[in-house]
Amino acid sequence: MTVKTRILLGVTGGIAAYKSPDLVRRLMERGAEVQVVMTAAAQKFITPMSFQAVSGRPTRSDLWDSAAEAAMGHIELARWAQLVLIAPASADFIARLAGGRADDLLATLCIATEAPIVIAPAMNRVMWANKATQANVDTLMARGVRVLGPASGNQACGEIGAGRMWEPLQLAESVLEPPANAGLLTGLNVLITAGPTRERLDPVRYLTNRSSGKMGFAVAAAAREAGAHVTVVSGPVHLPTPTGVTRIDVESAREMYAAVHRHIGEADVFIAAAAVADFQPVTVAKQKIKKQGVSVKLELEPAPDIVKSVADMAKRPFVVGFAAETDNVEDNARSKLKRKKLDMIAANQVGDGIAFDCEDNALTVLWPGGKSEVTRGPKIDVARTLIGLIADRLPPPDGSPRRGTRKRRPPPPADSRARLRSRRVRR
Repeated sequence: MTVKTRILLGVTGGIAAYKSPDLVRRLMERGAEVQVVMTAAAQKFITPMSFQAVSGRPTRSDLWDSAAEAAMGHIELARWAQLVLIAPASADFIARLAGGRADDLLATLCIATEAPIVIAPAMNRVMWANKATQANVDTLMARGVRVLGPASGNQACGEIGAGRMWEPLQLAESVLEPPANAGLLTGLNVLITAGPTRERLDPVRYLTNRSSGKMGFAVAAAAREAGAHVTVVSGPVHLPTPTGVTRIDVESAREMYAAVHRHIGEADVFIAAAAVADFQPVTVAKQKIKKQGVSVKLELEPAPDIVKSVADMAKRPFVVGFAAETDNVEDNARSKLKRKKLDMIAANQVGDGIAFDCEDNALTVLWPGGKSEVTRGPKIDVARTLIGLIADRLPPPDGSPRRGTRKRRPPPPADSRARLRSRRVRR
């Protein structure tokens, strides 16, 4: 007997809700069992009876339904679901989900479930572009929530732009197919650095840079999605930790160096995505440096080179560096790749409004004898592509040369952890 995928479909308030009954049908055509949960706002656009007719199950909407809640119905549904799909996901619901609210049945289910959550945003183009909406989406993505869409085109309000919900067929195909990177790093330990470092000048001042940590955290989320055990050593950032990722917070380059070397012995892959300070003060003033109307000279020395220190290890993991450049991006990255003896480097151009503290990125990924361009897109999508490139370049478990390009490998059996450990590169 075929086991059906149990999908909890959340429908929120928006005109795109009229597409959701067709989405139920598309999901069921592909072997899914669908339970619909509606918000109060959704019922202003379409009736619960419409969903009951196509799903064959009573539609749920009330957190305070005495009959259902006598048996803790919201917990029962949260455990029943193997996947939670919110389509359409309104700006209001995205904000409530990002804030961890539990003020209706659907929101409560989302924080009570351990199932993966997927959202399909649908709203006016200006609402989608609003900084608050984008920040909420970024928060959800960092927590491992998968975001499908929105598409661009004509909208119900008469405007044209991004904000249309994906079509039901596209959504059904997307959620019932495994992520492209699923299983690529199963059983491997990945250690990642992310964010900036702060180098103290005195008790109140420090040297730092504009890194937000978003790219490093996206790489962490993508590696976890690919099945790896992920640890992030992060400089000071204001980002939630991706679901399933272990986080270690540090401040200075010295602290990051020490944290990396405490954990590098277990790593199969090391990805140095942090924007570590190149220089640090020779001495740190014990008292605040006073403004006295004269110039102040700072004596700086090189900060620890974390990625080179890992690449120089006798028994080392697969080492991936990052190169943030303002000019001659590829040439400078190739020089760093060779000089520091890295296995791979991901280079990107930075500057005002480019890469740092932005929601999207583009990479030029280089390795000895090879190159791949990752086109500009949301950082989580760029990170997924990078993880795929890394997985493709990892030496096979038996140490033999890899032939061709691997698009996807199935997850290894449960007893393969020891064999996967042999992927370590020996220098």
